Amino acid sequence: MALPAFAARALGPPLQPEQGAPARTTCPRRHSRVEAELAASRPGSVAASVRAGPPRGVSLGFNSPPLQDEPPKAFSSLAGALRAPLFALLPRGRRRRMHDLRRRWDLGSLCRALLTRGLAAVGHSLKHVLSAIFSKIFGPLASVGNMDEKSNKLLLALVMLFLFAVIVLQYVCPGTECQLLRLQAFSSPVPDPYRSEDENSARFVPRYNFSRGDLLRKVDFDIKGDDLIVFLHIQKTGGTTFGRHLVRNIQLEQPCECRVGQKKCTCHRPGKRETWLFSRFSTGWSCGLHADWTELTSCVPSVVDGKRDARLRPSRWRIFQILDATRNFHYITILRDPVSRYLSEWRHVQRGATWKASLHVCDGRPPTSEELPSCYTGDDWSGCPLKEFMDCPYNLANNRQVRMLSDLTLVGCYNLSVMPEKQRNKVLLESAKSNLKHMAFFGLTEFQRKTQYLFEKTFNMNFISPFTQYNTTRASSVEINEEIQKRIEGLNFLDMELYSYAKDLFLQRYQFMRQKEHQDARRKRQEQRKFLKGRFLQTHFQSQSQGQNQSPGQNLSQNPNPNPNQNLTQSLSQNLTQNFNPNLIHKENRGSQKQGSGHEPSDSSSNGTNDYIGSVETWR
Repeated sequence: MALPAFAARALGPPLQPEQGAPARTTCPRRHSRVEAELAASRPGSVAASVRAGPPRGVSLGFNSPPLQDEPPKAFSSLAGALRAPLFALLPRGRRRRMHDLRRRWDLGSLCRALLTRGLAAVGHSLKHVLSAIFSKIFGPLASVGNMDEKSNKLLLALVMLFLFAVIVLQYVCPGTECQLLRLQAFSSPVPDPYRSEDENSARFVPRYNFSRGDLLRKVDFDIKGDDLIVFLHIQKTGGTTFGRHLVRNIQLEQPCECRVGQKKCTCHRPGKRETWLFSRFSTGWSCGLHADWTELTSCVPSVVDGKRDARLRPSRWRIFQILDATRNFHYITILRDPVSRYLSEWRHVQRGATWKASLHVCDGRPPTSEELPSCYTGDDWSGCPLKEFMDCPYNLANNRQVRMLSDLTLVGCYNLSVMPEKQRNKVLLESAKSNLKHMAFFGLTEFQRKTQYLFEKTFNMNFISPFTQYNTTRASSVEINEEIQKRIEGLNFLDMELYSYAKDLFLQRYQFMRQKEHQDARRKRQEQRKFLKGRFLQTHFQSQSQGQNQSPGQNLSQNPNPNPNQNLTQSLSQNLTQNFNPNLIHKENRGSQKQGSGHEPSDSSSNGTNDYIGSVETWR
């Protein structure tokens, strides 16, 4: 195919291989590339004019001459040379847009080139710095050991790895508070999961004085017998989460059977068809929706005995009823900060919750509409603002925790005309504190891990997975000012005092149980060390006795006056070797103390045992 005249003039005469150039190859692509390079090297050609332009990656600048005055850019191939004259036939606007696009592409190429060269320069400088450091540190070793290039590379890799580890350590563990840099990390590598759940110091100053019996909570819970755990569920205290832990997250010989799609689970005793748990997720609301202390102590015995239709007993049998109800029934509950609980209940009421099914039975009857008026007229109180929620004087959300934990029969139930308001509040608060203190267990929503720990130590029942502390709730999302918060605290002043009392008792119980656990562990270690020392002395006595038994004649000839206690020591060591039990020794000591002062022991082995223990203590 013949070329046009202008193309032939642009390309010039056919290219000839120079002298000494490589011979023409059979590969057409390589031949075309060689011809293009030769054409570009020839002065006056189109390719040479393009090559004479700015280098790759550098644009002509914004003040470049007009596009039509520039020589059209031609490629090294034949197709580029053919397309170059056609660029001048495009409209001016199209050419301008193409020129702007090419200029942007050149700026991007320039940035990439500068970035690449900058990184290369930084890497080269770093290489020189590391080489200098390497030569200063490992130069003498290299001169002595004649290390080759591979060893140098290995040492350089180790240095780079060390620097990388230091950088990662600074990101992962900044400051001096890192546990990895403390000496305590080597002695106690496992952190305490119960410490500072509320982001405060684990140590606190107690406000109340409690006896050892109030702090030590140890329930001998017999799940195979008649013991029953009764869960008093107060609204919006995290009781739903704790109730699920009781039926789904506890290690039992016979776990609760929970079916998919059903809220209630079957929690039977091992080998029986009786329940060991009285809660929402095991027996349902058998005593009414969110039954309080007054209702549960009246209802639970009849429900457990199968007398669901039996009428409640009169008030004159109240004392005997409470004694019967708390004999094998272990009551537990969960408390929460009053302000957070109040806001959470308001948000729950806003969504349409009413708790109309609550019975509020007291003294054998529910309250009348005059004794317990309603705060709303419709089916529910959904969408109510916070001000309207706080303005209702009959709102049961006010001081709910004190009301549900106290014995309402002491103040005439819901009849406010029985006694003055000040006296009524005092009686309710003292009753709630007393019932809370004598409960088998209570926890706090703000201390989930400590709640789990105290429950496990109280009932000797372990959970499968640890509790989770949720610091973000619906109540925390409500933004209130200081004035509203003070008003909420004023509406719940009884709950505020009860929560302060409960928090102090809760933290003191936790610290007491932790100290008791550490003391038991220390005592156990001391007994183990004492036992090991006794074993060491036994082996020592055995070796001496065996050596004396092998050569009795030599011992008699060398020692004409033998020690009379030697046979006693040998017999004692043999006796302790056969059966060494520290508990048995303590029992023998107690038995010897019980003997009268005029009765002498029949055998001298007890005195020998006491002397042996005394020698062990002296040796310690």
